Amino acid sequence: MSDVALPPLSDLLGTARVVALPLVTRFRGIDVREAVLIEGPEGWTEFAPFAEYDDEEAATWLAAAVDFGWQAPPPARRDRVLVNATVPSVDPDAVPSVLERFPGCRTAKVKVAASDQTLAQDVARVRAVRDAMGPEGRIRVDGNGGWNIDEAEHAIHALAPFDLEYVEQPCPTVGELAEIRRRTKYMGIPIAADESVRRAEDPLAVAEAGAADLLVVKAAPLGGIRRALDVVARAGLPIVVSSALDTSVGLAMGAHLAASVDDLEYDCGLGTASLLAADVTRAPLLPREGAIEVRRVVPDPALLERHAADEEQTAWWLARLERCHAILAS
Repeated sequence: MSDVALPPLSDLLGTARVVALPLVTRFRGIDVREAVLIEGPEGWTEFAPFAEYDDEEAATWLAAAVDFGWQAPPPARRDRVLVNATVPSVDPDAVPSVLERFPGCRTAKVKVAASDQTLAQDVARVRAVRDAMGPEGRIRVDGNGGWNIDEAEHAIHALAPFDLEYVEQPCPTVGELAEIRRRTKYMGIPIAADESVRRAEDPLAVAEAGAADLLVVKAAPLGGIRRALDVVARAGLPIVVSSALDTSVGLAMGAHLAASVDDLEYDCGLGTASLLAADVTRAPLLPREGAIEVRRVVPDPALLERHAADEEQTAWWLARLERCHAILAS
């Protein structure tokens, strides 16, 4: 739990609104993103762990939501943060239209290693991104742990000609990351850890094992902005601040994390409101000139009503919130 005291469950349920937002294109195997929005004393916050996460893991996301809704964020060092475009596992022909949703972004993160995709398709998609962005553009690829060590080594060789900024989570485990980093170190392509940081009991294990050159840091899965900043300070590695396909309310938490970090060498993965076909505010945190604003977001009551989840899903999410609250209270 964060430094702020856990509010009573009734305070959370009293303002909780469950929404279901359609996506522009299928992402992470889903077409609709669901989230619980809660109004705290400091403003609106979000609880949206992915459905497959168990209650113990999801409770950390609730701790983050409470931290952001019940406590003022740390002082901001910047009022805008640069963000990357996110290219899902789409056909190469669709790449230009995807990039158009991220105006001004100089960096693109391309999803690769999906179970229903081949390496040839990944190469074609990354080539299309490079063609669209030109030699000045920055390209990073994200495997979401979809390759084993040998597959990752082969894939990195195949993608290297496109001048990669880094390869994110090519393999699922810390040990595999350490091995693929050892095998490909001579190529000069950094390895980034994402899931190995946010889903580990010890987020610092990646740094201690020499398994990554940089860390992808997300406020919600790490338990909030302050916990994430503690990980950053202790890891001693460069970081990328990112999100988890949040609504603009959740993205505001990530933006405040990015704003409070001393050094932001890499563009943030906080432009994902562009992947939503609908949002909860009429002033969403969409990229403008390659950046998003650092500000809190207030949902629009009419949009909350329009995009409310059905009764069954609402009950599921509120029961999940109640179980996670019990875990934090124990």
